[in-house]
Amino acid sequence: MDGARYPLDSPGSAGWKTAVAAARAELTADGCCVLRGFIRPELLSTLRNEGVALAPHAYYTVEDVNAYNIPLDSPLPEDHPGRIVLRRGNAFVARDLIPRDALIHRLYRDERFQRFVADCFGLAELHEYTDPLAGLCLNVVAPGNSHPWHFDTNEFTVSMLTQEPESGGVFEYCPGIRSREAENLADVKAVLTGEGERFVKRLALKPGDLQLFQGRFSLHRVAPVGGSVQRHSAIFAYSDTPGLIGTAERTRQLFGRVTPDHVAVGEVRGDSLLD
Repeated sequence: MDGARYPLDSPGSAGWKTAVAAARAELTADGCCVLRGFIRPELLSTLRNEGVALAPHAYYTVEDVNAYNIPLDSPLPEDHPGRIVLRRGNAFVARDLIPRDALIHRLYRDERFQRFVADCFGLAELHEYTDPLAGLCLNVVAPGNSHPWHFDTNEFTVSMLTQEPESGGVFEYCPGIRSREAENLADVKAVLTGEGERFVKRLALKPGDLQLFQGRFSLHRVAPVGGSVQRHSAIFAYSDTPGLIGTAERTRQLFGRVTPDHVAVGEVRGDSLLD
């Protein structure tokens, strides 16, 4: 990483406090923060090449989903936004297929990085997912596909673009469109039907940028990718509570397989939101 702007080796230093304070201010204002140039320029080719090598191992599938990632036949009112069908065409490389010496894997496990991210989110501590597949993954969006509108199951997300597409693939989000107490269904439906442009913000990301995002309450998507180059991004999955494992249904949807750990786990949520 760029140690001058992001002094991970000096927790509590003036530089550390400056970077953390800036990140917290952006997260408070917008639910999203981008730490530009987090990876040093000389490592960007390594970051990209490792992603290119991993991409063929992704679980590629195109399926119909909704913004809440619940079954399409769920009993919902006729005007509920969960009835709007979206096409999901992104793919994921699971953690157990990512080499331990890969740059994104080393960064994910780095305790200094974890401490820095926790401070940016204002968390006392941060824990890696226990999930053997979803703890760290590479998200692949091929030309012509997209990662449609959705909410995250975790309150915060850490990601990094590793390969930029030729065109499209813009990250779009609706800051705080729902809260822990309210789904705000009318606003969500407006975005899904193309009538809620006023809620949508767009973010231009570059390889090596670190994105911190509160995706539990902000509807978001990766717009369709154009050209001939895939969009790759690493997703670093952390939680403020230990032992988190995804459900079997969601894991099978994303990775095409499950482990005994997934079969044994129950549904875990910190609120009563639909997803």
